[in-house]
Amino acid sequence: NFDSWWGQANMDKLFSFGEFNSLTGDNANFSIWELSLFIMIGCLGGLIGAVFNAANEHLTIWRMKNVNYSKGRRFVEVLCISVLVTTVSFVMPLLWNRCTELPSDMADWSNQEKKLVEALVPFQCEAGKEYNEVASLIFTDADTAIKQLFHFREAGQDDSSTFSSAALFLFFLPYIAMATITYGIAVPSGLFVPSLLSGAAFGRLFGHLLHKLDHTSGTFADSGTYALMGAAAVLGGMARMTISLTVILLEATGDMQYVLPLMFTLMAARFTGNVFNEGLYDIHIKLKSIPFLEPEVPTIAEKHEIVAGQVMSTDVKCLRPVERAGVVYDLLRNCSHGTFPIVDTASSGTLYGTAARSMLCTLLQRRAFGPADALSDYDEGGGCDSLGPRRLSPLVQWDTIERVYPRYPTIDDVDMRAGDRNCWLDLRPYANTAPYTVNETASIQRTYRLFRTLGLRFLCVVNHHNQVVGIITRKDLLPESLSDSLMRGRNAHMDTTYGFD
Repeated sequence: NFDSWWGQANMDKLFSFGEFNSLTGDNANFSIWELSLFIMIGCLGGLIGAVFNAANEHLTIWRMKNVNYSKGRRFVEVLCISVLVTTVSFVMPLLWNRCTELPSDMADWSNQEKKLVEALVPFQCEAGKEYNEVASLIFTDADTAIKQLFHFREAGQDDSSTFSSAALFLFFLPYIAMATITYGIAVPSGLFVPSLLSGAAFGRLFGHLLHKLDHTSGTFADSGTYALMGAAAVLGGMARMTISLTVILLEATGDMQYVLPLMFTLMAARFTGNVFNEGLYDIHIKLKSIPFLEPEVPTIAEKHEIVAGQVMSTDVKCLRPVERAGVVYDLLRNCSHGTFPIVDTASSGTLYGTAARSMLCTLLQRRAFGPADALSDYDEGGGCDSLGPRRLSPLVQWDTIERVYPRYPTIDDVDMRAGDRNCWLDLRPYANTAPYTVNETASIQRTYRLFRTLGLRFLCVVNHHNQVVGIITRKDLLPESLSDSLMRGRNAHMDTTYGFD
């Protein structure tokens, strides 16, 4: 039959938090007064996340200076860290060297809990009777370990506990330290699951200690609830997200009783972590010099009346509608800009359109040139009107240019011959003749919103005569760039020079 040929979908390996149920009938698994304890867990998770982010930031800066510039060094770093993680992961269960008896009274346990008991690892212990607590967290899949921390019962009504405080502590510290070292190496790794697992161990340790202090009187919620709050706290302390993480974790648990605890925990983790540093993703965005624009206009732009002419770059590299092939080649060779304004020099730089770097490289590679003697007086100041409607170079179809997307040719792929340098390259059929522009007197708030809403990478700045006077990129709108522009005291009426920075 077809099932024997193709097989069937298996849901066992999909990441899941497992099924959450109320342990006390229709009531919640926690008391209202325990929300203060969840907030405390959130604050501690924010501290853990701040330390994690600071350590990883300093480590990433060191990598950028000493490792990332060499592919060989990045490969060696991956090998060394792989050996280190493997060694630590194997040594930790050996150091534990203690065997715990498997739970025996499981009459009222659910099938999910019984399956999790079967997943406990008998490393250096008698199989079927004992298990190694640390090995059960390390040698199993991450989702299985998270389920064990979430769902194994420990309500504090007796002395039974699946994972002791020492085992949780021995697992938590090395695991989160290894996650700190690993994030940023040349492998596709993430932080969502490591943060959840380390946070779940921290939260269960917190709950376990509460039950010990309570002398197993059953005053506090079960340790699985504290494990869930700990997972949210460490993840929120690292990522500094609130609403999105609340929705994600709530969907993963499938239990609406945890809405309020998760919200309080994540908000406490975010506020506490923001006291010390930014979220890890924001830190790496800045380390990689990615010009990411926040949703809100920077505060400095709100406090001061800044216009586009104050922050624009006036060193713009421009092309004419019809340009010498050698001029285009030298421009692409000497700068790495992605787009160039096309201006009519006969009318003092009136904006004609823009040309993309990928398109220019394609035209040069295909040698779409016209003869050098096709124009006689154009170099002496002839404008667009003197060109007429005739094409001055062979036309390359647009689907031919876009066929190689995203692997467009680069300037290194172009072989510019000496005899081709004076040939003419007609850019009029390929130019974007309706680019987004902004007047030099426009407010920076309007300019910022144009970039945010339209997803722009650059914006041509023109005067009242539609002449190019500058250009604005995303980097010019970052808070530090706006501050520098304000301190330099630029104004919208500075002398115009063509260029693009």
